[in-house]
Amino acid sequence: MYAQIKMKRKGGGGGAQTEIDFRMWGGLRAGAGRKRVRRKSDPSHRTRDAHPGWHPVHVVLRTLPSVGRLRRRAIYKAIRKAIAKTWGRVEYRIVHISIQHNHLHLLVEASSKETLALGMQSFATCAAKAINAALGCAGKVFAHRYHATPVRSPRQTRNALAYILCNWRHHNEDRGTRVHLDKFSSAVSFDRWSTGGYLVPHDHDPLPVRPAETWLLRIGWSLHHPPLNPFEVPGPEHE
Repeated sequence: MYAQIKMKRKGGGGGAQTEIDFRMWGGLRAGAGRKRVRRKSDPSHRTRDAHPGWHPVHVVLRTLPSVGRLRRRAIYKAIRKAIAKTWGRVEYRIVHISIQHNHLHLLVEASSKETLALGMQSFATCAAKAINAALGCAGKVFAHRYHATPVRSPRQTRNALAYILCNWRHHNEDRGTRVHLDKFSSAVSFDRWSTGGYLVPHDHDPLPVRPAETWLLRIGWSLHHPPLNPFEVPGPEHE
């Protein structure tokens, strides 16, 4: 706002009358303000939907480029340590997880939206500290806040399980290996594979995930859909 002050003389008098002329600069107008720059992969910062406790949630956490490739033994141990620190939480459970080259996929159960947020905050903080310690670094690890997709139906539950546990095949991480299950995931803890004769690394330390408690993950999806095939290649998205 800019104010221009003018002095006026009244006729016949010796006094001066002050007149203030207000001129407006800026203010609310179309196209005003700093333009928002947002990468395609960044999740929206809108308010998250309410989360009923009987729905699992598919969560994605992406790391900064400076962290480098996550599918390394040192990073695996760091994430394993972070999961173990959240294991005792009663109302927040990491049921499945997979570690990809620059992001994590988690299948989580939580009693409420607030419990989910606190549980993910705790896990992300523990994981960031453990990863920095493993790499001898300091600073930010994850690129932005987590992206969460509610899993509401048996079909969506099966697709989410296949997407998380078989995601390494989608990214061609299975090339040159004889094992059937991704050693950088909780696939070895899953018991609904279509075949029991799969190969796993002999020195594998399973990730300490929690047993499912929601109906959809325990039995709901398997009542309507076939078991997972360890050789499935999930598509770019799950519905």
